[in-house]
Order: sequence, then structure tokens, then C-alpha cells
Amino acid sequence: MLLDNPTHLKHLLPLDKRLLGMDPGTKTIGLAISDPGLKIGTPLMTIKRTKFKADAEEIRKIIEKWSIGGFVIGLPINMDGSEGPRCQSIRQFQKNLEEFFDLPMCFWDERLSTAAMTRSMIDANASRQKRAKAVDKMAAAYILQGALDSMR
Repeated sequence: MLLDNPTHLKHLLPLDKRLLGMDPGTKTIGLAISDPGLKIGTPLMTIKRTKFKADAEEIRKIIEKWSIGGFVIGLPINMDGSEGPRCQSIRQFQKNLEEFFDLPMCFWDERLSTAAMTRSMIDANASRQKRAKAVDKMAAAYILQGALDSMR
């Protein structure tokens, strides 16, 4: 079920459930989880994309392990506010998720999330190799944190 904002998502979650933040890319899906109190988004992992069914099975394992009750999906809106081909791809990704999971979900504007996390890691002197491994899950946490902050 696609909701129009994270506040509606919050109201549908049982008290003990967490949110899973996603930064879906063409090659990977960055993942982050919230705490049960829906205050802090923490980077979790990066899934290397294969076929959607295999990706969905990895997500299913995370849902079960971490008691996930909903999704926040990063939507790559253009700087001028328009939606391009990447947004269409992410919207299709969300529709595919709905076929596998009966969980509430919403989009969150991810403009500059990857750039912000890359800059943050450069400022922390992270090597190029460390940045490459971590940027997607860090971007997912950035996306999730923005949605969590908007819920307050």
C-alpha cells in the first residue's frame, strides 16, 4: 500500500515494528533500518541487485530478522522538482514490492542523498574503496532519517 507521506506510514505501524529505508539503484539497493521508536535511521547493508525475485527474497529475510513493518523508498527527483526516467524505474520497483509484501510504504525525496553521504565520507578521510562499499547504505540511512524527522 503506497502512502503519500511518512506520517501516514507511522500511524499504520504496530508499536514494535521498524521501518526499512531503501536507496534502490541500478546495481545495488542500499538498506537502513529505524529503531522501534522511529527516531534514528541506521545503515544496515547493501544488496547487489540480481533478479527482482532474488532481491525480494533478501528483503524478506531482513523483514523477518528485524521486525520491519513498512518501507521508505528514496525517489530520485530532479533538482527542478520534475521526475525523469529514474523515478519511473523506482516507481516500478515499488509496484513490484507491493506484489511481494503487504506492508505500507512511501517515497521520500532523495535529492543529493548519495552526494551528501559521499561528501561526508570524504570529509572523514574514508578511502575510495570504503566509500564505494558504504555509500548506498549510508544514503539509505540519510533518506530514512529525513522521513523519520518529518514524522515528528
